[in-house]
Amino acid sequence: MGTVSRLAALGLASILALTSHQAAAELPLEQSLALAFSAEREAMRGVSTSLVTRATTPLDDPTAIMRYDASYLMTMPQSADTETSCLAEAIYHEARGEDVYGQFAVAEVILNRVDLPAYPNSVCGVVHQNASRLNACQFSYACNGRSRAMTEPSARRMANAIAQVMMSGSPRELTDGATHFHTTGVRPRWASSFHRTAQYGSHLFYREPLRLTFN
Repeated sequence: MGTVSRLAALGLASILALTSHQAAAELPLEQSLALAFSAEREAMRGVSTSLVTRATTPLDDPTAIMRYDASYLMTMPQSADTETSCLAEAIYHEARGEDVYGQFAVAEVILNRVDLPAYPNSVCGVVHQNASRLNACQFSYACNGRSRAMTEPSARRMANAIAQVMMSGSPRELTDGATHFHTTGVRPRWASSFHRTAQYGSHLFYREPLRLTFN
């Protein structure tokens, strides 16, 4: 598909989303929002992620242009910001064995959760949620009784760089809004009822079903 065709597809996606918004205007608020978001997501599936990235990423931002370049990431200075450090910790312990895409994907899940009302509204709150409950928390490394120290220097540097890029507002384009993940070595009960959105290495990513309440 040429650039003109892809841009036309992007325009069509926007038109379809707008039509859905108008059609849902007379429904209860929560139901209207659910229908609109669903239609918009389905329309956008036909638009390539590379086109979306070019349309939403400033071309003069080197961290955006090179955010998946491992060599570039390793040259970035390290950040000691608290929220960035919490995100880096989760990336390191959950995905340091994956390539750069798998690590970015895990970061997306955490930031997607921060944006949802069902989860804590900070990165540190999300990654350490229920950490006081042994083997019963959201991210296993946080409550399995083992040290959270990041002892592998290269993996720690990479995780910190990825965390900085994502915390700066980089587009989340790898997991289609995923809120959960697991490795191929396990099969949690929730996986059968969630929509799988992506796989990177041994990590499978899922989007939690939309929860609606009506009075």
